[in-house]
Amino acid sequence: MKTSNSDFKNSKDKIEGKIKEVAGEITGNEQLELKGKLQMAKADIKEKMNLKDNVNDAKEHMAKKVNDTLDKKGKK
Repeated sequence: MKTSNSDFKNSKDKIEGKIKEVAGEITGNEQLELKGKLQMAKADIKEKMNLKDNVNDAKEHMAKKVNDTLDKKGKK
């Protein structure tokens, strides 16, 4: 699987979100705490979507390989 810039950004967003959440808890700032939780949740969703895309890409690649192999055998 490929590591992309979006993987780095998701990790960064998770860390920033956790910092906001903890800062909000410490200071009693409910809005900041919520922003942190939402930022982490958004990063999780993006991560899952990227994983799903990678799985779909792998399935397509495998299907292409099988189709190409079958096509070559059919031409012999």
